[in-house]
Amino acid sequence: MKKRTLSVLLTAAMAVSMLAGCGSKTEAPAETAPAATQEAGGEAGGETAAPAEGGTLVYWSMWESTEPQGQAIQKAIDAFTAETGIKVDAQFKGRTGIREGLQPALDAGTNIDLFDEDIDRVNKTWGQYLLDLEDLAKAADYEATANAGLIGACREVGDGTLKSIPYQPNVFAMFYNQSIFDEAGVTAVPTTWEELDAACAKIKEAGYVPITDDDAYITCLFGYHMCRLVGYERTSEIVKNGEWDDPAVLKTAEAFADFAKKGYFSENIASNVWPAGQNMELAGGTAAMYLNGSWLPNEVQAMAGDDFKWGCFSYPAVEGGVDGTNASNYGAQVFAINKNSKNAEAAFQLICKITKGEFDQVLAEESNGIPADTTNTEWPAMVQCAQPVMEQLTVRYPWAAGAEDNADMTPIIKENMLKLVGGSISAQEFVDALKK
Repeated sequence: MKKRTLSVLLTAAMAVSMLAGCGSKTEAPAETAPAATQEAGGEAGGETAAPAEGGTLVYWSMWESTEPQGQAIQKAIDAFTAETGIKVDAQFKGRTGIREGLQPALDAGTNIDLFDEDIDRVNKTWGQYLLDLEDLAKAADYEATANAGLIGACREVGDGTLKSIPYQPNVFAMFYNQSIFDEAGVTAVPTTWEELDAACAKIKEAGYVPITDDDAYITCLFGYHMCRLVGYERTSEIVKNGEWDDPAVLKTAEAFADFAKKGYFSENIASNVWPAGQNMELAGGTAAMYLNGSWLPNEVQAMAGDDFKWGCFSYPAVEGGVDGTNASNYGAQVFAINKNSKNAEAAFQLICKITKGEFDQVLAEESNGIPADTTNTEWPAMVQCAQPVMEQLTVRYPWAAGAEDNADMTPIIKENMLKLVGGSISAQEFVDALKK
């Protein structure tokens, strides 16, 4: 796994790079873009041309129009149209709509200029449909104020080429209720499994549930622990090849079985259907910790209330493991341009408008998310707790830290992890179930 320094990604004290092209916070998007190749479906010429088909860009979004992200993006689109005269047909599909509908639509030749989803899904699942963005990004000097770590991640998952533009960065880590930690006397975040064990004991003694989870995210617990023990590459091999006899699998199961025996998991964890764990238990104030993404505080804001004190720490290191707290699943949502788009330059101009300067900050503020533009150094209060976690990261895990790298095994791992943390099966029974 490649390692990279992410301090530029998330340090509030970084120097502001020289702004140019669509990287500018104060100027309109760059008027000049490179002539796209005929193979890329772009239009030749110096200045950005208006879209050919009815003067309208077609954008498929992963967001609902009623979500804060969808509303913020619509504001950026309105400003873009007012400035350029280019209309945008924004189709807010939601997660299910875009995951189930985008590929069939692209295969059918539907007119779609750009779309968005998470970094791994866009580059891996839909990689064959993506336009190479290197020339467009270079002409706009896009990277002058871009998040270097995330741009590097986009190139990594794009097989060495920039085929997507990141926005709304995120990190997957242990989010917790600071008030429960304070009441229980947990004065420092756990950095090792032993320290987590001690913290859980104090939290349980104080009358709270140490850890909750649910069916949507339980595989991540398995993946993270495996990766701490043997790293992502080996974890992925084990999951893909069914090498369940590897000692790391039993060792991981034993760690969770031990916590289940000690009563550290919610008594509802085996039957929790998302979002029960995060809404009823974490936001409800009965559970202290939940392995989830930096989008979590925004999702439960209405239930948690304004006085909820958020904390965050990286999944702890384990004895004899190869990865420590510097490793995590981090990434972003990304924009991509359809390789068959006839309006690539205008589409990239719109991406600049959404991911740079004013509207990057609007998106962060309205969704309680993390800014992508490095000149936007003010993080919303609810996610400031994640900033120290992200600053220390040098190793990136893909989604679920390898636990979902074999689609056929994902439901089996999920089912048996819920049983394991719920205390209904032993560590060996967990391994045996995977081997079947």
